[in-house]
Amino acid sequence: MGEIMPKSGAFTFVLHSHLPYARSAGRWPHGEEWVHEALAETYIPLLNALTDLYESGVGVRITIGLTPILSEQLADDAIKSNFLDYLDQKIDAASADVPRFEKLGDAQGKFLAGYYRDGYAGIKSSFVDRYGQDILGGFRRLQDAGVIEIITCAATHGYLPLLSCDTSIRAQLRAGVESYKRHFGRAPRAIWLPECAYRPAYLQNGEIVRPGIESFLAEQGLKLFFGETHTVEGGRPVGKAAGDAIGPYGDIVRRYVVPPGETIEPTHRTTYRPYYVLKTETNTKVRSSEAEHSGVSVIGRNNLTGLQVWSAEWGYPGDYDYREFHKKDGTSGMQYWRVTGARVDLGMKDYYHPDRAAHKVGEHARHFAWLVSDLLSQVAAENDGQFGIIAANYDTELFGHWWFEGVEWIKQVLANLAASDKVELMTASDYLEAHPPTEVLSLPEGSWGQGGGHFVWDNVDTHWMWKPIHKAESRMERLVARKDGRTEDEELVLKQAARELLLLQASDWPFLVTTGQAKEYAVHRFAQHVERFDALADSLERGQPDVALAEELWERDKVFPDVDWRWWT
Repeated sequence: MGEIMPKSGAFTFVLHSHLPYARSAGRWPHGEEWVHEALAETYIPLLNALTDLYESGVGVRITIGLTPILSEQLADDAIKSNFLDYLDQKIDAASADVPRFEKLGDAQGKFLAGYYRDGYAGIKSSFVDRYGQDILGGFRRLQDAGVIEIITCAATHGYLPLLSCDTSIRAQLRAGVESYKRHFGRAPRAIWLPECAYRPAYLQNGEIVRPGIESFLAEQGLKLFFGETHTVEGGRPVGKAAGDAIGPYGDIVRRYVVPPGETIEPTHRTTYRPYYVLKTETNTKVRSSEAEHSGVSVIGRNNLTGLQVWSAEWGYPGDYDYREFHKKDGTSGMQYWRVTGARVDLGMKDYYHPDRAAHKVGEHARHFAWLVSDLLSQVAAENDGQFGIIAANYDTELFGHWWFEGVEWIKQVLANLAASDKVELMTASDYLEAHPPTEVLSLPEGSWGQGGGHFVWDNVDTHWMWKPIHKAESRMERLVARKDGRTEDEELVLKQAARELLLLQASDWPFLVTTGQAKEYAVHRFAQHVERFDALADSLERGQPDVALAEELWERDKVFPDVDWRWWT
């Protein structure tokens, strides 16, 4: 028998699943239909793919984030019922297209209409029969079987570096952890920081003004987060977009944030290995091998593999045989066309051919698996056999929704790598446990947004939003600071005020304003939660807690039933 060669390194997809809060927010173009689309096109197909691989005995491992606010929505009975209505509408629309195309003598149109009709019917069957309308339960079973690691996030995807009160950061994380425990029956080990946004400790005269984000993670027992490439490697930001960054607090950042140059860093910073994050106590120079770490580790997003998907110029999703996202049938809304060409007008797109797309999926999956294997082999060869890791980080909704064939691509990549003699599929926390960091790193402030900073969430169009957020944060601290006991009515109103504060802090609202994708919707939802919070706070300050309003708002929102107002003390 031949000698079994050791593998070169580990690989994990790190998929971040998140949608804005949209329960009972109406339908197209903005509202609850966001959740329905993602369920039909991304979450259920992905769950099917992973379950199929597991049940067929393929040894796959993958890291998946489900944000708490998304989990709350996926578990909601009203959303489940509305999703069934959505699927029936899609099935009916595609079914009606079949005779329409047949009458026109359009064979390919007729075929594609049937293809979508059967596809949506299959999704409905999976949702109802395979998972009993319990999608979170499906993911939980895979985690319990060791196939996936589900990681958490801040409760409502609050943009943590821009929150003004440490109590808000703690509460966002604590609410997220408690929601995770309720849905998945265990504590999370790792977290995807919203927008990969990190802030180190702020110091003044050698004293900590505000702890770094890692301190809050350690308090919640979270051992690992994921950093954007440039925050780990250094150099120019290489995230989803590049450009000039604007700091969140102007001169305060430049005066107080711990400058990276104040520590002697590892000589070679890389995304192929984890690092402990420096525990900052004073602004003194320390060697990385001697520095005290926080107990929290970071793994950077691998950019070379990321570009295979993210790149607008040569990423896989732009292949001419893949389905065109932007063109929809004027009658049914179905997407019957392929990309066709880089600069082909929407009116000139060719029909989609699933068989051609399937062939390209196989090619691209094999190419990606080869790339991962080659990169890990290079890392091992250049570092005395170091068993490195590639974390390929993406928004989950890219696959299936934006890139129609993307879920099948993930499935085939995992199957290829599971058969590799060089690559070991591991979840992120399992890798960290088996290969703990040996060096300590001080991370700079940053995100995976435009320019690598906070610009997308704090700019000329969104700066007005932060004043009411910060005002509400301070007001919540005052509301919970009273030393004497609380009546049952006061506690009920405080709990709902806490939920409204979490909801108004969501990073989605400034993000959607900046991108213009759903500006009016975002402004409306943001203002609505501010008004609700203020009304509840007013009633508490008057000594007349408005129980009726709190109960009404709970019925509208139905999120975080176990929230505790004491988290803001």
